[in-house]
Amino acid sequence: MVEVDLGRRAYASEAWLEAYERLSAADRREALGAQDVGLLATSAYMIGRESEYLVLLERAYRAHLTAGERLEALRRAFWLGIGLAGRGDIGRAGGWLGRAQRLLEECGVDRVERGYLLLPVVFEQEASGDLEAAATTAAEAATIGREYGDADLFALAAHEQGHVLIRLGRGKDGLRLLDETMVAVTAGELSPIVSGIVYCGVILACRDASELRRAQEWTAALSDWCDRQPDLVAFTGRCLTHRAELLHLHGAWAPALEAARRAEERSGRAENPAAAGEACYRRGEIHRTLGQFRAAEAAYREASRNGREPQPGLALLRSAQGNVEAAAATIRRALAECSEPGRRAGLLPAFAEIALAVGDVAAARGASDELSALAQGHGDGALGASAAGVRGAVELTEGDAAGALVSLRRAAETWRTLEAPYEVARARELLGLACRTLDDEDTAALELDAARTTYARLGAVPDLARLDSLARGARRETHGLTTRELEVLRLVAAGQTNKAIAARLVVSERTVDRHVSNILAKLRVSSRAAATASAYEHGLL
Repeated sequence: MVEVDLGRRAYASEAWLEAYERLSAADRREALGAQDVGLLATSAYMIGRESEYLVLLERAYRAHLTAGERLEALRRAFWLGIGLAGRGDIGRAGGWLGRAQRLLEECGVDRVERGYLLLPVVFEQEASGDLEAAATTAAEAATIGREYGDADLFALAAHEQGHVLIRLGRGKDGLRLLDETMVAVTAGELSPIVSGIVYCGVILACRDASELRRAQEWTAALSDWCDRQPDLVAFTGRCLTHRAELLHLHGAWAPALEAARRAEERSGRAENPAAAGEACYRRGEIHRTLGQFRAAEAAYREASRNGREPQPGLALLRSAQGNVEAAAATIRRALAECSEPGRRAGLLPAFAEIALAVGDVAAARGASDELSALAQGHGDGALGASAAGVRGAVELTEGDAAGALVSLRRAAETWRTLEAPYEVARARELLGLACRTLDDEDTAALELDAARTTYARLGAVPDLARLDSLARGARRETHGLTTRELEVLRLVAAGQTNKAIAARLVVSERTVDRHVSNILAKLRVSSRAAATASAYEHGLL
């Protein structure tokens, strides 16, 4: 009995390895009772032994059933079903959840356990795409948890409801529920496994909602929670993945890569392929921005093997490798499959970037407009910054350099506030190109130099190469034509009238007339047709 008491004390102090070892030792001497088997099961889960956790849960279920404790047995059956479902063992999961339902019917349905058994229904409704029904069912489960004072049930249901509402595009309502559940977690009101589930679920939902500040706040809280439990293996993989994502965003790319590698290793130890897939994808993203394309491709493939579709990263990798047609096909397919607003918001920036690379300006404009609509009310967050940056890139390509300046400055300032140096540099690069289009070469040089400095500091090799290419293009012989005149010449060569060019560039027709006259004089030709021929001859288009 001394060993059991020591095991219980270790469990209470979250010393999971000691609790596991002492309770296991006591169990070898004399079989533990059902409650202590439950403590041993949780300890096994927390140190990453999920398979053993499931075996111990089944043992606790049978012990409770033998003792006539049907509601306790019901809860063990519920967690067995949830655990098996998470491992993809759907048949067995359904069997255990069916047992739990039968026990509930035998005990009478007007009990708090009815709320727990609504949660698998929520998951089924989500999987089938019926998000409205999932939100309603989760709300019902949360109400039951609140009425019975069951903090675990309320947190599980409310955080799931919040996530579904975000996927439905009702971000404010969803975030309010997430914040409420996090109060319970940080106050220590939840059981150990539920605490980890809610921590990770809330952070994932904040990412889906592009709520970067909340994601940072809760990731820091999750890191503290993990650090207070030195023996913890479960949930640490996801925690490290979130940490890697934030380090990457903030420009600490080497530590981000190390955190992603550790996340992958921890997720493997915890027998959690879904978490391992997320860690692999994050590693791929870091390798891609560093220009380590072979390593990035290997990481994306590993993510796919673990069930994580590697988009939009893989499509952006193909584009960076110069295979823009394959990139376009991939990102079009990924976006066509996705109907949820939050997830579309994560794909649209890549879709627009790749569409511009293949010359499909209309598709890029459509993506920009959709992203701007999704970003309404998020102007000071990552989603607003992303939408402004995409809008600026499209406006620049469409010939509206002045409009692009407004959008790109907004993007750069917001990313700067969010301490995202790489994203700031991307915006400043486009700002430089917009200033060059408007013949403001001094400001263009300042913006492009600032972007180059950041890329060099971060080790963003592909971006540095792109800037070098732009610099070579700027040094190309232009026969005295300004950037704006080159832009007008391209539109003349495309057969556009002066009136159409004026509308495209948002300038007066008289201004276009002047540009055309200057072009003819500088190229020493007398007609638009001759100017077009000269442009092709000298590589000005």
